[in-house]
Amino acid sequence: MSDGGEPASGSSGRDEVPDDYGTLYVVGIGPGLPDHMTQRAKGLVSTSDCVVASNLYQEFLRDDGTLPPEESDEGPEVVRSSMGKQVELTREAFGRVRDGEDVVHVSGGDPNVYGKSDLVFTMAETDEATDVPIEIVPGVTAALGGAAMMGAPLSNDFCTVSLSDKWRGWDEIEEKLRAAAISGFVIVLYNCWRNYERAIDVVREERADDVPVGIFNDAGRGEAGRNLDDETFSVTTLGDAKAHDDDVGGMGTSILIGTHETEPWSNDYETYLVTPRGGRDVDDF
Repeated sequence: MSDGGEPASGSSGRDEVPDDYGTLYVVGIGPGLPDHMTQRAKGLVSTSDCVVASNLYQEFLRDDGTLPPEESDEGPEVVRSSMGKQVELTREAFGRVRDGEDVVHVSGGDPNVYGKSDLVFTMAETDEATDVPIEIVPGVTAALGGAAMMGAPLSNDFCTVSLSDKWRGWDEIEEKLRAAAISGFVIVLYNCWRNYERAIDVVREERADDVPVGIFNDAGRGEAGRNLDDETFSVTTLGDAKAHDDDVGGMGTSILIGTHETEPWSNDYETYLVTPRGGRDVDDF
């Protein structure tokens, strides 16, 4: 077992973990680059016995030295993850932990924001693996990374909505979008390669067309992202958002829809978005 493999203690008064067990860590690596990864995430990836990660995340982790080069005999065993193998690999991880290994399941962004954490707990219940210790290690999610690129658009209440209809119907997605729009939340849309034009139409029924919108790709990945133009963001309005189809690059794209309080803010270098927390004057803070 690795030096970084001790689970958090005293959090729930649970029974003692058997001495010969490891721990299953679901680790958020944020955008996947070292500057946006927590020290704990880097430490667990580099010192675990087994790392389960997609080819893309393996590449990121090897490039920054968190994982050794592929041809090296040092470091953890690395197992390739893919969408169709999640259940199988989680089940395998339970067995490895019972055999004394520390296993890291790598999740991009944060494991709790459309990541892998729910699968691990669901599988533990289904497979009667509640004896397996599990720890979730947070990471920077796309909403936070994109907001940092665009200035201060999340300084007031906000929510995230996934546009993927893989696990739920469009009716449910539309209901949540409409409720968020009426409630005055800044809305960050995930999985925008699906249904983003429909989502814009729904929000336009509840918000003015001049509300600012930010479209961002591969936030926090610089030149290492999947987008052909690398890390980008553009500022438009709700009424014009659908005319920016070329800016919606695929899985790395998210869209931030402001409120009536969100305003463009420019300096000598860039145009940002700012949603004030309440007061608009310095004296109000």
